Amino acid sequence: MRLRALLVLPALVVTLQAQEAPPAPLTPAQRKAVVAGLATSLKAQYVFPDVADSVGKALVAKAAAGAYDQADTPKAFAEALSKDLRELGKDGHFRVRFDPAFNPRDEDEDHVPTPAEVAEARQQSARRAFGIAKVEQLPGNVGYLDIRGFGPTEFVGPAFTAALQILSGTEALILDLRQNGGGDPESVAFLVSHFFAEGDVRHLNSIYNRPKNATRQYWTSPVAVRYTRPVYVLTARRTFSGGEECAYDFQTQKRATLVGEVTGGGANPGHAVALGHGFIAFIPTGRAVNPVTGTNWEHVGVKPDVAVPAEEALKAAHTAILKGILAKEKDAEYRKRLEGILARVEKGEAEPARYGR
Repeated sequence: MRLRALLVLPALVVTLQAQEAPPAPLTPAQRKAVVAGLATSLKAQYVFPDVADSVGKALVAKAAAGAYDQADTPKAFAEALSKDLRELGKDGHFRVRFDPAFNPRDEDEDHVPTPAEVAEARQQSARRAFGIAKVEQLPGNVGYLDIRGFGPTEFVGPAFTAALQILSGTEALILDLRQNGGGDPESVAFLVSHFFAEGDVRHLNSIYNRPKNATRQYWTSPVAVRYTRPVYVLTARRTFSGGEECAYDFQTQKRATLVGEVTGGGANPGHAVALGHGFIAFIPTGRAVNPVTGTNWEHVGVKPDVAVPAEEALKAAHTAILKGILAKEKDAEYRKRLEGILARVEKGEAEPARYGR
């Protein structure tokens, strides 16, 4: 269990408290040491060794040429390094931050958290509603589930199942990933497992880890609720990392229709490493390998089946579902009701509230 992913808020609080008093200006020696540490970490851990070598050398050369001399505050220096890392490495996961509270142990997969750490992490996950922003029955009996992130499976898994239990009687379901920035690939697989019939086992994704020189496979798993009706997945440019994997899994398994924008294009997971002097870098140590395509969505993003601006994706999906229901509905009275609902959805009008008798 990676506590860094679980205990984000406490760490941010500590960081913000530490930054209330402006940190001392960085010295040239500190900047040089941080860049050297970054180059060394890239060479040892970045998933593509040849890219790591060239990017590391380029950063050291830029530092020697005085490119970072004006970045004399931790924030400015971190932003400058992040910008250059992403431009040189062409990897959206790269990031450098100033975080004196960082504890490398939190990134250790073999670290066994204490009961107190687990309890705190569970509480933080609950405060985020386990990544679920909204569970709703839309007009026309259409399910809507908005998931913003994939926390540890032991915490979010029961909430995912409960949400799908609530929506299990709907005619079709819209899964909104437009604001999903990613998370635990195991939790992605757990969510997707709900959308296949019992006994229909699928290999969804694999992740190669360079430091370990090992590949882990992610498959569907036994779940208590199965949703086998039509599914529409909403995407946006902001959809990233694990959010993209979720959309890609649905698409490559031919289990959903994707509606929205091309996603951010980040398929290389990793972890944070300490660079010295309070700086840390997120370095991608692995890459996703889809069992169907043999590749992933790095750089190119996940392309929707129906391309519309992100802000119009929900309306487009809801409209398509209602038209599909209408095409099969035989009851004249219910058809008339559905036609009224469809007309309001197409106009962007809310369903009228009825509070009286």
